[in-house]
Amino acid sequence: MDIQLQLPLDAPVSRMVARGRLAEANGYSAVWVPDERFNREVYSCLGQIAAHTSRILVGPSVTDPYARHPALTAMAIATLDEISSGRAILGIGAGISGFAEMDIDRRKPAVAMREAIGVIRKLLRGEIVDYRGEVISLNQARLGFMGPRANIPVYVASNGPLGQRMAARTADGLIVQACASVEEVRALRGAITEGAQGAKRDPGEVKLIAALRVCIDDDGRAARDAVRPTVARYLGAASNRNARHAFFLNLRTAETQGLVLPPEEVARVAGSGYSAGMAPYLSLLPLITDRHVDALTLAGTIDEVAAHAATLFDAGIDGILARPVGPDPAVDEAIIKLGTEVLPRVRALSR
Repeated sequence: MDIQLQLPLDAPVSRMVARGRLAEANGYSAVWVPDERFNREVYSCLGQIAAHTSRILVGPSVTDPYARHPALTAMAIATLDEISSGRAILGIGAGISGFAEMDIDRRKPAVAMREAIGVIRKLLRGEIVDYRGEVISLNQARLGFMGPRANIPVYVASNGPLGQRMAARTADGLIVQACASVEEVRALRGAITEGAQGAKRDPGEVKLIAALRVCIDDDGRAARDAVRPTVARYLGAASNRNARHAFFLNLRTAETQGLVLPPEEVARVAGSGYSAGMAPYLSLLPLITDRHVDALTLAGTIDEVAAHAATLFDAGIDGILARPVGPDPAVDEAIIKLGTEVLPRVRALSR
């Protein structure tokens, strides 16, 4: 049971380093930085955070096998492991950031992630890799150095059933966006169990991490309002299932929980690209109830957030990857409150 921090790239590197140190001082187990194109470069930021911390784990959440070849990822994560004295962790997903601008073909995402993980692990073990996959190829390649560890933990970020099944079969953990309801956690735990057992693995070896937008405020309503635009994007993006280079969130239990928005409303924002951000979805805000907010985020007072988080841990998650929402002072305050006030309450409430 732990809390991890995802740092957005909208702050200067010095601020990111300060927040990494703040997370370490307040009981977080890991700090992650997204690999987002046309923003601050992920491994440069992670190297700075690693150099200014001593205990907390550091890694990208997440990189992808398209914009960055897995061989380059192996080099980068091994270097980060050296800089951090063995504290690197690797998050890998199918990616989407910058793909439209760079004209990247995001084909067979679950296959691409599986092949990338296999190649990266072999390179980290010092092997010469000659590989011809469906997506990834490598010609007689070998790292010119060995980092501190050959078994750096690999987490897969996926909200799709194929990626989740692959993660259960091959990865150390699964990161799932907007997994904030007990129903969704239980469905994911069942999927992990099925996938892991199919690969003759112990399902308990696969950590389930809920990646959640978080807002804490003395006014619980204000906290929910702060994350409401994000929820509108999550649910509105259901229209983007077949759109190239579009953001899409796939929840296993959205329909059974009655969280799906009216099709005619969602159709109005169909095809919105990832780079468009939240703007196309703001028209959906009047449809976003507190029930929607609570199913996809952690928002409210300290007591409300702690009680909510405790239900998720009891249902089967192993950690929360928190991305605080709000202006700079509110983000820093949320980092502290999550570690010093919410986490102790969660541990007291959880069975």
